[in-house]
Amino acid sequence: MSDNVKTVLEVIQSTTAYFTKHGIESPRLNSEHLTAHVLGKKRIELYMEFDRPLFEKELAPLREMVKLRAQGRPLQHLLGTVDFHGLIFKCDGRALVPRPETEQLVEILLAETAGRRPAKVLDVGTGSGVIALTLAAKIETASVDALDISEEALALARENAERLGLAGRVNFSRSDLLGGVTGSYDLIAANLPYIATGELASLSREVQCDPRTALEGGAAGHEIVARLIAQAKGRLASGGLLALEIGHDQADFLADLLGREKYQDILCKSDYQGVRRFLLAKYG
Repeated sequence: MSDNVKTVLEVIQSTTAYFTKHGIESPRLNSEHLTAHVLGKKRIELYMEFDRPLFEKELAPLREMVKLRAQGRPLQHLLGTVDFHGLIFKCDGRALVPRPETEQLVEILLAETAGRRPAKVLDVGTGSGVIALTLAAKIETASVDALDISEEALALARENAERLGLAGRVNFSRSDLLGGVTGSYDLIAANLPYIATGELASLSREVQCDPRTALEGGAAGHEIVARLIAQAKGRLASGGLLALEIGHDQADFLADLLGREKYQDILCKSDYQGVRRFLLAKYG
């Protein structure tokens, strides 16, 4: 084999070292994902092809993607998709990259409603549509609505609905929180912007590729979530559930606010890192 031809394993190893030098988290995993993407393979299939030679027609596009990743472009944007709760969603700069914490929120909702599935579900700040579409897929009897203030995010969410065969199951609408919403819901779920304005500049390069409107929650970070808490009680059916993903230091303030707004059965749950990340509460 000539000196300018590298094997799959050699490319993965050299890319891993390059990512490590540039401070990329999980450098080996990133390297494998990008290599598999360029080769049109599943990542696990690479392990059977470590000795396969890679030529310039394959190395050139990989080289460009590696450069962008080292500069902080999110891996999900480069791959163009993200796996969320077993469903494959299109992912790009029009909406927040779905996080594992949001996937955990969906898991919590499915567990909390296992005994009595909600008939009407509302996802506020839907972004790419991961919460609304996953719940629609998992709760086949539910009527699901989804809102976002961003037309670009809604366009992406509708594309995801089409690719998942769920376009007829979820109604997407533009709205600033619940303005213009009528009727009542058994479940209102939301992963709203919760980063304080002053903290935006300190976010990682990857997170700063997300739309600012999907991140910025106001001066204290919790203002938008607080607005939803005040509005949601008028749109929850009797005993309806409000479920929120919140900032790492916001649980006490927002739980107290839920109490002052006369919500009941207020419950805080932690994410897999032990951060108090989710608030659940019922009304009426």
